Amino acid sequence: MIRSLKKPLLRALSKMVVEGQQRIIPKGRTFSVQYSLPKLPVPALDQTLKKYLDSCRPLLTDDEYNTTLQVVNRFRLKEGPDLHKLLEERAQKEVNWLSEWWKYWAYLDARVSVLINVSPGIFLPRQNYRGLKEQLEFAAKFISGVLDYKTMLDAQTIPVDTLGGKPLCMSQHYQLLNACRIPGLKTDSHICVDPNEPSQPKHITVIYNNHLFSVNVFGDQGKPLSIAQLSSQLHNCVNLSKDAVAPVGILTTMDRTTWGQVYTDMIKDKTNKESLENIQGSIFVVCLDGPLPSQIGNPVDVAASMILHGGGSKAYSGNRWYDKTMQFIFNPDGFVGLNYEHTTAEGPAVIGLSDHVLDYTERNQDTGATTSNAKAPQLLHFNISGKTQEAIDKGSQEADVAANDVMLRGLFFKDYGKNFIKQQKLSPDAYIQMAFQLAYYRIYKEPCATYETGSLRRFQLGRTDTIRSCSIASLAFTKVMDDPSVPGAKKVDLLRQAIQSHRKYTDDTINGQGIDRHLLGLRLTALEKGKETPGIFNDPAFRKSTHYQISTSQVASKYKAFLCFGPVVPDGYGLCYNPQDDELIISISSFNSNSQTNSDTFSTSLLKSLQDMQKLLANHTQAKL
Repeated sequence: MIRSLKKPLLRALSKMVVEGQQRIIPKGRTFSVQYSLPKLPVPALDQTLKKYLDSCRPLLTDDEYNTTLQVVNRFRLKEGPDLHKLLEERAQKEVNWLSEWWKYWAYLDARVSVLINVSPGIFLPRQNYRGLKEQLEFAAKFISGVLDYKTMLDAQTIPVDTLGGKPLCMSQHYQLLNACRIPGLKTDSHICVDPNEPSQPKHITVIYNNHLFSVNVFGDQGKPLSIAQLSSQLHNCVNLSKDAVAPVGILTTMDRTTWGQVYTDMIKDKTNKESLENIQGSIFVVCLDGPLPSQIGNPVDVAASMILHGGGSKAYSGNRWYDKTMQFIFNPDGFVGLNYEHTTAEGPAVIGLSDHVLDYTERNQDTGATTSNAKAPQLLHFNISGKTQEAIDKGSQEADVAANDVMLRGLFFKDYGKNFIKQQKLSPDAYIQMAFQLAYYRIYKEPCATYETGSLRRFQLGRTDTIRSCSIASLAFTKVMDDPSVPGAKKVDLLRQAIQSHRKYTDDTINGQGIDRHLLGLRLTALEKGKETPGIFNDPAFRKSTHYQISTSQVASKYKAFLCFGPVVPDGYGLCYNPQDDELIISISSFNSNSQTNSDTFSTSLLKSLQDMQKLLANHTQAKL
């Protein structure tokens, strides 16, 4: 059964019931502490407004700041208190006052294409296989690993994630599989197959050469097929995909309203409707690509680009189904990755799955069961009208433009990793963020608004808040780093102060005391109550401080993997990092269409910034916090 996850959000999660104040704690290990997690608090209004002003200060001139100070004080005295009270009332009634708002405001209501703008890619370590036969064998092993993870999810034996020794909400893990986004004319919806339903899906979607298949992955007794049988299923898909077909998957790259219009028209046809519902109800998608396009550049960068956006219609953007929450991508030259639709989960939950599967493939164990009754793959048919073909042609052109516009680079910085940073008694995350600030300042001679993802999973149904990395302290450091008149010891002191300031902001944010989601809550409260938008949200400082020219996230993995995404503004950079003990892995994206940004330039600046910061600390070890 396919069930909407709108209200309550946890309705489709296994053995979890939220009906008013009724709480049933599941017996499984995964949710053993779920309902002992606190509810997301609403920070004090004065505290949020003070932090907001502090975060704007390095971005504004004195005159601009004084104007913003007046705007904020008016809000503090006028609309703010009433909106804050209404938000507190909402927080009393909801399991999480933010989660539903965030799902719709950040994702389902957004009309932009999910390609590059919403759905991240994750580049996994290159595997030691080559050629189609070995590609299908590894893909089968990987599928078996995902099904092994699903078995643990269904049995609720996944260990509870922790952060700083504190347990985290596990709801996101249950919305990775059996899940799909559905296009709409004004807003999208999201569906998920209830893990507690007896009629669980037994199939995945496999795409090869733009052909879509429904592939059974479970045997007679309800156990996953063996790796050998899964491989055979994939070979059958390949053998049935010789003819050229319209790349229906390219439709999922279009803006959501256009795709919603095409979708509404397509499902009027019974065959189309059945095929689309089959994809939506599958466990996940497997994309079997051909060789990398012949492009000049580092193969890792090209492969990561294929994982992020498919390379356009002439490559593999049509060999995808971007509505599906989880897509696993395999190339015949050992390149492997995944792309995920972002509506219901953040990177750490996805990395938890991929780390488990890579562990599984390295163990090379086969937990599946051989069965004599493995159903043959079913080719999904589509009746393509002239109108739909026009949309496919238009979507292909748009995907080509979008893919060609992204400059994606993977930086594998091998001089040192988080061990060195910890030896300096510094936070690796804050240190890397200061390297980003320095790299940007060296190029542009000014600071910029910077977004870092802060997890709110210490709270029930927690998603994210913003860590504003550009601060008064970070600017003080970056301004003097290249000034020969400033003593090295002073530079170290300012660096440590900037790191300490960032660490404090991070701790506040992950403990529910951030400012951006609080401000969003006040803004959406005004909207819901039919009130005029408060002036604080129309102030140029608000627009400038939320125009994130650097958008960042730390997504750590035990493997040499990296998550990648596009910039969130036309003149920005997208940065994601995976700190290893002795190496820092960082993805860098920018838009070719913007003459002011360049991933290669930023990568060079970042490399030098990381090297210079190490030299600075090594030469002035006596400086302390």
